[in-house]
Amino acid sequence: MGALLPTQGEDNEMASASDTITAAGLQGAGMRERAWYPYLLIAPSMITLVVVSLAPFIYAIYLSFHEAKFGRVRDFVGFDNYMTLLTDERFWNSIGVATTFVFIAVPIEFMLGLIGALVLNQNVRGRSILIPLLFMPTMMAPIVVGLLWKIMLAGSWGFFSYNVLERFNILGETSIFASPELALYALIFVDIWQWTPFMMLAFFAGLQALPLGPYRAAAVDGANPVQMFFHITLPMMTPLLAVIGLLRFIDAFKVFDTIYILTNGGPGTSTETPSILANKMTFEFWNIGEASALAVLVWIAFFAFCSLFYQVAKKRLNAF
Repeated sequence: MGALLPTQGEDNEMASASDTITAAGLQGAGMRERAWYPYLLIAPSMITLVVVSLAPFIYAIYLSFHEAKFGRVRDFVGFDNYMTLLTDERFWNSIGVATTFVFIAVPIEFMLGLIGALVLNQNVRGRSILIPLLFMPTMMAPIVVGLLWKIMLAGSWGFFSYNVLERFNILGETSIFASPELALYALIFVDIWQWTPFMMLAFFAGLQALPLGPYRAAAVDGANPVQMFFHITLPMMTPLLAVIGLLRFIDAFKVFDTIYILTNGGPGTSTETPSILANKMTFEFWNIGEASALAVLVWIAFFAFCSLFYQVAKKRLNAF
């Protein structure tokens, strides 16, 4: 039994180790209490943001005030690039195309996503299998989505074109992407197909996180499901709905990949968004100064919109 008990030397070593651990803990606590410690923790991410985002953006602002063509930065021209853009019909056409795209696609995605989330929240059979399948379009890379639907909607031989559009003589002999009236709506359809599952699963996660207490109290008071939705679910989900809607709005306005693959802004300029126009200005026309001005104008517009949205959502919806 005596061999199992610690000796005096072992007691001293254990005490020393305990003192070392205690001192290290106190030292760590003291470090966390210092004013610079929080900044040290966020320093890696902030440095990455500065290098990857802020520095290129500042350089874009610099280019927007200069005549930059064919890879050469020349004279300072002030606001000439901005004035040229603001008087260019093609620029305003791209804004109109993007606005139409956003204000049709995002509300439909929002409503379908919310309805789908409410259905999934009702303990649907096979939900664990259904959710990963529903999420597949969102998990695909945008370029893959573009290639997939370019094949599906290809004129004459595309699966969807041949079996639906041509069989019912909706388009005649032309491709849907060759129709100036329908090409944009085809892009909207593809965007809805890709991003509705994301909205659905985001809203479903929010529904799963809601407390059950208010629903039980409402059931005792005799509230029906519709009343519970409008007076309990919707108010508690408002912050999530506002944030997801804003993020999706921003992402839809600057969509590039799928449009580039499917139409590249055509036919003509019927599907040319600001992102596509900026790409053409840079890599086809080599007018880097005006392309930089376009990027800055879009950023200013989004900054103003997001600031206004934040204030309204904070005061009226209590979302932030």
